[in-house]
Amino acid sequence: MLGQVDAVKPNLLIVDSVQTVSSSLNDGLAGGTSQVREVASTLIRVAKERDLPVLIVGHVTKDGSIAGPRTLEHLVDVVCHFEGDRQSALRFVRSLKNRFGSTEEVGCFEMTGDGIQEVADPTGLFLSRSTQPVSGTCVAVTVEGRRALPVEVQALIVNSSSPQPRRVVNGVDGSRVAMLLAVLERRAGLKLGDADVYVSTVGGITLTEPGADLAIALAIASAARDTPLPGNLAAIGEISLAGEVRAASASDRRRSEGARLGFSTIVGDEAATLREGLRRAFAAAQTGGPAVPDF
Repeated sequence: MLGQVDAVKPNLLIVDSVQTVSSSLNDGLAGGTSQVREVASTLIRVAKERDLPVLIVGHVTKDGSIAGPRTLEHLVDVVCHFEGDRQSALRFVRSLKNRFGSTEEVGCFEMTGDGIQEVADPTGLFLSRSTQPVSGTCVAVTVEGRRALPVEVQALIVNSSSPQPRRVVNGVDGSRVAMLLAVLERRAGLKLGDADVYVSTVGGITLTEPGADLAIALAIASAARDTPLPGNLAAIGEISLAGEVRAASASDRRRSEGARLGFSTIVGDEAATLREGLRRAFAAAQTGGPAVPDF
């Protein structure tokens, strides 16, 4: 490979993958710890000697960590993860290490028939196309790297005939939803113990941060009371076990992005409690609609 580099003199070298390349200076098998370390060291030396950018593609384990020795991660300047979901065409590139810049940048791409394409503005990908407000929906403004993205959360509540009601989630943390259901019942008086609860996100994105708590809770409450929230309403905030609404990280960025996209009503930590947040959200929905549910 090094002879080919000398002959071609490329402007960029891509090695796919480092686990399949071996060095004659090492007796280990390709992909082994010693071979990966030797190959990586050689590639880095070539990059420095020839002033050549080198992109090393490597395998990851089932839990998402880099396969092989940790030395590989320490030797390089930048470590990026290419992530995706089998049920979604979207792919994200996240930086875990960057010696020359911020690790808060996130690249968004989409798999198409012509290959992978950049999504320059993904803000509309995670919202439904419904033109009329529907009960059980609420928009959360989440943060992916430096980007603030609106994500629609949908909930469905139905009476259960089972002694153990179902809790089905997609795109959100199941344990987080279970906690929010408990807080809604204890702190807001919303009885859901005998109902099946379904919660999902639009567009295949996964919400893992606590800043989406309030939007999830509002979607569940909207579904339980069969009262739609306004289409121009978004929610930002973390909910504690005490029923408090706390400010989410990068709150100003979320609010400015929400306002830019037309969400003129944003319910956040100014509503100090979950009960107050519910009242504010449903009060915004009262004009020309059904009566505000009692919380």
